[in-house]
Amino acid sequence: MKNKINIHQLFWYFLIFSILGLFIETIYCYATMGILESRKGLIWGPFCPVYGVSAAILILCLEPLKNKNVFCLFLYGFLAGSIAEYLLSYGLEAIYGMRFWDYTYTNLHLNGRICLQYSIYWGILAVILIKWIKPMLDKIIDKINPKVRNFLEIFIFIFLIIDCFVTVWGVQTYENRVVKGENEKKESDNIILQLKYNIEENYFTNERMSTTFPNLRTKDENGQEVWVRTLIPEE
Repeated sequence: MKNKINIHQLFWYFLIFSILGLFIETIYCYATMGILESRKGLIWGPFCPVYGVSAAILILCLEPLKNKNVFCLFLYGFLAGSIAEYLLSYGLEAIYGMRFWDYTYTNLHLNGRICLQYSIYWGILAVILIKWIKPMLDKIIDKINPKVRNFLEIFIFIFLIIDCFVTVWGVQTYENRVVKGENEKKESDNIILQLKYNIEENYFTNERMSTTFPNLRTKDENGQEVWVRTLIPEE
């Protein structure tokens, strides 16, 4: 009987590829465009969840096909990765109210959410994942003491939930301030509300948010997509 992928493995696939994907994209962008900037998806930690989610979906979908030939894995990876990236683009935009990436600068794209170039990368990644990386990761995961593994998973999971909450809060504050022009300093007699206002003003600053998420996009009054950072008023 074939071993099925369990929830512990999926969690580590997500975590590892969230970090690895961020590292690879950062290096790729620097090598191709000469730009060294943040490509993070969360405000704390070296995480880009879109890679973690996509890799976990690829592995889950393609594991039953692991004995197929390379071309078959590439084709299914091409399709599964593209669909996952397209849906994640919509999902992130629904959560944050902004787009994190846009492929309209490429020749062949679909609504700027996916493009041929990166879909080919998903196909290549699928082959590498299923044939070489996954078997190696499974051996490493299996060697972790179950008690230690369970503790780490709970701790990291709680941290990521908080990280997601803070990220959504920060991005919405950034959008309200820069895009919607809500710049006034807020005061309140309520200690909790005042703490919230202080965090929004002193922690989610334009400098921090534009540096952490330099590629956030929104639509201007003409319906054209623009980088949020370009809307920051000059001091």
